[in-house]
Amino acid sequence: MAKYILFDTETTGNQEQDRIIQIGGMIIHNKEKIETYDEFCFADVPISIEAMEVHNITPDIIKDKITLTQTDFYKKLQQFNDAENYLIAHNINFDLAMLKKEGFENRYTLVDTFRCAKHLLPHMPYHRLQYLRYALDLYKTEQEEADKLHITIKAHDAIGDVLVMKLLLSKLVQAAKETHPGVDVMHKLSELTSTPVMMKTFKFGKYKEREIEEIAHEDIGYLRWMRNNLELDEDMQFTLDFYLK
Repeated sequence: MAKYILFDTETTGNQEQDRIIQIGGMIIHNKEKIETYDEFCFADVPISIEAMEVHNITPDIIKDKITLTQTDFYKKLQQFNDAENYLIAHNINFDLAMLKKEGFENRYTLVDTFRCAKHLLPHMPYHRLQYLRYALDLYKTEQEEADKLHITIKAHDAIGDVLVMKLLLSKLVQAAKETHPGVDVMHKLSELTSTPVMMKTFKFGKYKEREIEEIAHEDIGYLRWMRNNLELDEDMQFTLDFYLK
């Protein structure tokens, strides 16, 4: 029977040299058996002030901790690392890249709740986890769920974010069933994870909130400038390439 492994990381920063200093995870075997993990770990890289500002993890918290590969959750990740099981995260490419620095080579079937939310909840202006936490009223049921699993909820905390992600995943499963009836839902979420999203509007810049298709006709040079000069996510790259063809 497939296992569903949700996880989130907190790191020393978001640059190439940065490493994981907290990992939170949830292994769902079935409705009755759910394992939770919340582990700090030592990394021989300074924690940036910007990172501390987000997750409140300071050097003294991790100075005497074991390394990531020694944590119980990392060992479980390796144990269940097989395509029949699902590895689930919000913006999973970032977390996978961090794990790869520790020697992890993925064989799981991947589900990115961020990408899936873009596909299945296109009416939402933003798809950040904390935005969806409130936009979808997940916060109204999270305490009950946290009490059952003995989890403390904090924003930008690995295990707290995993709990919100679990609630979001349920919403995405429901949305996938409605829009793709009769299909294997987790297989569909995995398929959506690897399918770029055609973005509708700009989220930043001088044309923020304007329709991308409209600007493509009005100011194609701006799209060309964005593509050549800005660091864009895969979905925006895909969208701009479509209009620039």
